[in-house]
Amino acid sequence: MMRTSNLFKSAVVATLVLSSLIGCASQVTDTSGTADITSVGTDDNVRQFIDPNVTAPLDHLPSELAFISRDNVAEVRALVNKMLKFPDTPGVTVEKKTITTAEGEVTLFIYQPENSSGNNPGILWTHGGGYIMGRADSNDFVGAFAKQLNATVVSVDYRLAPEHPFPAGHNDSYAAFLWMVEHAEELGIDPNRIAIGGDSAGAGMAAGVALHNRDAQGRAIALQLLIYPMLDNLHNTPSGAIEDYPVWNRTTSFNAWEMYLNGTPGTQASPYASPARAKDVSGLPKTFLTVGTVDLFRDEVIDYAQRLMAAGVPTQLAVFPGAYHGSQVFVPDASISQQMISTYVAALKEALQD
Repeated sequence: MMRTSNLFKSAVVATLVLSSLIGCASQVTDTSGTADITSVGTDDNVRQFIDPNVTAPLDHLPSELAFISRDNVAEVRALVNKMLKFPDTPGVTVEKKTITTAEGEVTLFIYQPENSSGNNPGILWTHGGGYIMGRADSNDFVGAFAKQLNATVVSVDYRLAPEHPFPAGHNDSYAAFLWMVEHAEELGIDPNRIAIGGDSAGAGMAAGVALHNRDAQGRAIALQLLIYPMLDNLHNTPSGAIEDYPVWNRTTSFNAWEMYLNGTPGTQASPYASPARAKDVSGLPKTFLTVGTVDLFRDEVIDYAQRLMAAGVPTQLAVFPGAYHGSQVFVPDASISQQMISTYVAALKEALQD
């Protein structure tokens, strides 16, 4: 138990030290008054560290979400699609568009503020869902981003595993980015103000796109926004050793990785699929990462942020006490949710300002 605590505290200290040394910024939220997740050492007590203001939805999650595998992924995907929100955002228009790529057609959903005069910032968005489910029109984030930031948001309906393992979804997402850059004028986007981002697996997808774009020497990206990103196919961290997280647990995550990678390549996985496998993270765009303390991905996110900062990438990291995977979507009005939302909206606003 003490060893896990020391590892996490060392990660936080290293993050802050690296930030000050290389001129990057890291934000770690104040944990005062909140139970300390860093002392977790067994599966039995991980949920006690959840902020009580975001626990209510956990009692109502379908039991099918507790274990996802190749055998039931189609059933769970259908169930999740019914749960996802599809509301219109007042003041925002949505256009469904199909583009043709080298591998076939890709559907995009384009969110824009009404009566837009053009020259807006742009955001390429890749949705979450463990690389195996989710929808580009779920509108948990994109409508709000379009309205609050006066931005054009292109949400990618990339192909899903296991039917379409890596690199299918990655190739769809990167092709969508290239299309967005090429058609920036038509979309009313300032090509110098394009960010990429996503949540969970979508954030992992965005991180892979950023690596690909760096290697291809593509158009400069203003920001990669990584909201509790799914980065590491090995989960070889203290937080990754614990099974019983709410919403997205360790067994399901390994199953999802196996489906996405079409096997278990371990350390040989492509960094475009599992960005934690990247040997070199220099030259990547400015990055904002956030994660809750009660999240399987917590320590891999912190580790990736540390590596980015050590490589000289301008990086901000925000870790929120008591937040679990997606809790700010489940309970957006809770104080801890509002804090998380405000930080990533502010990061986008700062990066995309004219």
